[in-house]
Amino acid sequence: MNSTLVAGVPATGAEPPAPARTPTDWRGAKMQGSIRRRYAAERRFRLLGLGAVLLSAGFLVFLLWTMVGNGARGFTQTELRLDVDFPASTLMIDPAALAGPGKDAALAGADIEGATTAAATAAFGTDGERLLSDGAWLTVRDAIAADPTILRRKAQIWVPAATNIDLAAKGDAAPEDEAAYARLDKAGVTKTGLNLTFLKNADSTDPTLVGVWGALKGSLLTMFVTIVLAFPVGVLSALYLEEYAPRNRWTDLIEVSINNLAAVPSIIFGLLGLAVFLNFMDMPRSAPIVGGLTLALMTMPVIVIAGRNAIKSVPPSIRDAALGIGASRVQVVFHHVLPLALPGILTGTIIGMARALGETAPLLMIGMRAFIASPPGGLTEPATVLPVQIFLWSDEVSRGFVEKTSAAIIVLLVFLMLMNGIAIYLRNRFERRW
Repeated sequence: MNSTLVAGVPATGAEPPAPARTPTDWRGAKMQGSIRRRYAAERRFRLLGLGAVLLSAGFLVFLLWTMVGNGARGFTQTELRLDVDFPASTLMIDPAALAGPGKDAALAGADIEGATTAAATAAFGTDGERLLSDGAWLTVRDAIAADPTILRRKAQIWVPAATNIDLAAKGDAAPEDEAAYARLDKAGVTKTGLNLTFLKNADSTDPTLVGVWGALKGSLLTMFVTIVLAFPVGVLSALYLEEYAPRNRWTDLIEVSINNLAAVPSIIFGLLGLAVFLNFMDMPRSAPIVGGLTLALMTMPVIVIAGRNAIKSVPPSIRDAALGIGASRVQVVFHHVLPLALPGILTGTIIGMARALGETAPLLMIGMRAFIASPPGGLTEPATVLPVQIFLWSDEVSRGFVEKTSAAIIVLLVFLMLMNGIAIYLRNRFERRW
């Protein structure tokens, strides 16, 4: 039976017509008030976001200003001109002996430290010795080694000043030290220049002799071991878990374990390194190879997680197209998937390596807090790293270490930016768009 209208009433089974909809009155007071409130909320959100960015930028500027302001003085050193009368001194060194292979033995047997003290007393008075750094005699020794002929004449040698005189030259010392510096400056025997000692020496008990090269070299060796181990193992693990591993409870357990390891406090990895690499494997304590192995364990989960996410983001059509033209599974992974995922993998590597570079707690657990007076010569020699060196200097009593600590922080930041810059360049170099 057909559904027809009978006297304007729909037949049985037909739905009643929808009621007419009243159009929205956008110019009404209620709707205009709602729009104003919505726009006001949007403006507040934008202002809050801008305020958060400005606050973060302000803290960053304050940090950089403080570090640069305090650390810039650590790259300068005050020196005193010391007049040394070598013929009248007690040094019994034959200049000819310094030309042969026994030069070091001849210098070690001479009382250069005593001759330096006597020269300081003659030049600056009875308290002249206190105006010089404890390592001033090392500068005199180097001058003799460089030019043995000065042993036959009087010579003027610029030697590092004591810590209190150095601070007085930079306007941060007691009144009596500032008076002593003013007297020396008036006599024309002072100068302040670039502190090359800080850039090429290792740790020392005297703030005028400390250097950052020992810790910087230790950081380079430790980061080398970390990246060599963590990057390939992390990438291969991510490829296996994402492309080859079957989906079962064991795979799920591995994934959960990796996610948990990425959130484990770093000191736990230090305890692991102490138990495994030092106590069980009996590897050398305070060595870059042990520090690199420990940091590699800490960095690897971050690289695995970032690598899996990057590999997962590669479109399935790339795999299907490669398989469709006859590529093997290995060729698909290494010729197509991995190159496309490499920028994302490098991003995770940057994050992991930046975290590893600034870590202190795990390295303290494996003994990389020892007093290292000379830069390490290899992966198995005792060494320290920049974060640990900064931590040790910040705990020193001498006020001269304050500016050295800030200067070392600047070196660490520059090292971090250079490392990140190289990683970002590589990431952009391998980036591909599809």
